[in-house]
Amino acid sequence: MKIKSIHIYSYDGQRRDLQFKVDGLNVITGRSSTGKSALSEIIEYCMGRSTFNVPEGIIRDKVAWFAVIYQFPQEQVLIAKPTPTAGGTSCSTAMQRRGSHLTIPDFKELVGNTDDDAVEALLSRLLGIPENRTDVAIEHSRESYDANVKHTYYYLFQKQGIVANKDQLFYRQNEGFQPQAIRDTLPILLGVSSNDRYELEAKLRAAQRELKLNAKLLEQARDAIDTSQQKGISLFSEAKTVGIIAPENQQAGADGVINALRTALQWKPASIPNDDGHRISRLEEEISQLRKDRRELQSRVDAARQFSKRAGGFESEALEQKDRLASIKALPKNPETGEWQWPFCEANLALESPVAKVLLNELATLDEEMSIVAGQRPKLEAYLAEQDDKVREVVDAIKSKETELSAAIAANEVIAQMGTRNNAAARVVGRISLFMENLVPNAELVSREAEHRRLKFKVEELEKKIGADDSHERLTSILNIISAQVSRYIQTFEAEFSAFPARLDLNHLTIVFDRPDRPVPMSRTGGGENHLAYHLSALLALHLFASKNNCPIPQFLLIDQPTQVYFPSEKIYQEADGTVQKTEADADLAAVRRLFELLLNFTKKEVPGFQLIVTEHANLRDQWFQDALVEPPWTKPPALVPEDWPLMSRSSS
Repeated sequence: MKIKSIHIYSYDGQRRDLQFKVDGLNVITGRSSTGKSALSEIIEYCMGRSTFNVPEGIIRDKVAWFAVIYQFPQEQVLIAKPTPTAGGTSCSTAMQRRGSHLTIPDFKELVGNTDDDAVEALLSRLLGIPENRTDVAIEHSRESYDANVKHTYYYLFQKQGIVANKDQLFYRQNEGFQPQAIRDTLPILLGVSSNDRYELEAKLRAAQRELKLNAKLLEQARDAIDTSQQKGISLFSEAKTVGIIAPENQQAGADGVINALRTALQWKPASIPNDDGHRISRLEEEISQLRKDRRELQSRVDAARQFSKRAGGFESEALEQKDRLASIKALPKNPETGEWQWPFCEANLALESPVAKVLLNELATLDEEMSIVAGQRPKLEAYLAEQDDKVREVVDAIKSKETELSAAIAANEVIAQMGTRNNAAARVVGRISLFMENLVPNAELVSREAEHRRLKFKVEELEKKIGADDSHERLTSILNIISAQVSRYIQTFEAEFSAFPARLDLNHLTIVFDRPDRPVPMSRTGGGENHLAYHLSALLALHLFASKNNCPIPQFLLIDQPTQVYFPSEKIYQEADGTVQKTEADADLAAVRRLFELLLNFTKKEVPGFQLIVTEHANLRDQWFQDALVEPPWTKPPALVPEDWPLMSRSSS
């Protein structure tokens, strides 16, 4: 997989094409801020990365679509993606075309027909990345995943800030989770993990899961066997308490508990008579009415007795008054009329005087009331006797009804007790049933133990087969081969520590020099020229091994501004305009030439056909270097994006 061309489209449909040689060295040189560093972002964006990292400014504002044509041995693949809308930072929509010789599409032909996941899957398949799964131990928290084309990014791009960084060897190594992803996937890409190993590892994971599950079931079965006797005795005691164990089984020993519990499962609830709740309610209503009647009768009796008491008091007072007026008896009565006569007057005279009238009226009234009281007393006594009889009858009726109510309530309590006993028995029967269902017979335990032995043997056999693959030793051997080439390239660069063996340390993702007294990692070395030499040596050695062994890693490498370390300062380098004169005036010309000669030699002799793309500020007058230029130096920014292209309209955003 190589880069055939890059294409960008303006918002009004114009197109800018950038053609590359798929074999050999490609150099793009020119002034700063001309868009050179954006090329790696465009390529990565069109390889299925959703994050849009193209720098803010002219490119974002003027470019509507980006497209890259990738060259494979048998076909070409075009991947085009639009600039994220509304200032977005990601886009997963893409357009895909395939063919032996693709034509560059016009702007009106650009339309999304796929997404980044499909792009990654297609490029991974065409690269020949085998079906795989990262080797992650079960006890680790991270999950296994498939290695794909996005795991080759680390080895395809050396961007400006990385190419001479002593603390970071690979692209994106400084991002979260990426170092572990490099360690997990590089062995797969280098061919350490074969298809057979992937299948064996999948089978091993499945067998390990089965073994763990069976081990849990086996442990439960053993626990059940150990505790079943105690649980059975406890349930046997409960069953006797609620009365569901037959009398002939109540003295069962430890061995007969299970059989006794089986007989308890045949228990049926006793029939319960209907309760007498309606009768109780009726009796309570009748008693309430009788008590009301009794209160009314008692009220009448109390009123009659109060009346009798008041009448007795009146009679006593009347008699007392009559005794006081006994002298009135001296008054004569007219024998003819029966009326009282005044004794101090002439016969039948003076009876019309006021005193005579008062005395006579008082005597007459008193005499009349005395007659009434004497006449009513026998009737009142009879009335009180009658009401007392009625009260006694009502009281007797209340006692009778209360007795009847107590009997009905007692009967209902018996019924309730029978229902509660049935419920308690039913609960115990349910627990016995659950216990009997989960009771593991010895035969089943033996079967599970045999299954555990079988699965354990299967896991051990698969581990032996995977261990026989010697993946760790193979990886170590491959890293040793790559490290030997790293040492050779470092010597060619004439970098510091070139006298000592260098090795690629996959665990720490760095270059380490094995001095006799102590190892020296790249982070403890000095000088930008040295760091550049270590970076390029590691990547060239890695691609050399991948190309010779048909590893599924794209055969291109994009290096951004590597000669910056050969200029007196970064400021002077940034001022370089891509001309031969500025390069010869400011740069360490011998070092620059040595670098590009090594890169050219790599594409012609070391790995014929390998594609190297270098974006630079430097320029050499050597013809071989001029032949490597993709375009004339970009001297007037923006060079990647034409100046006359319109800015994105507000409506488009």
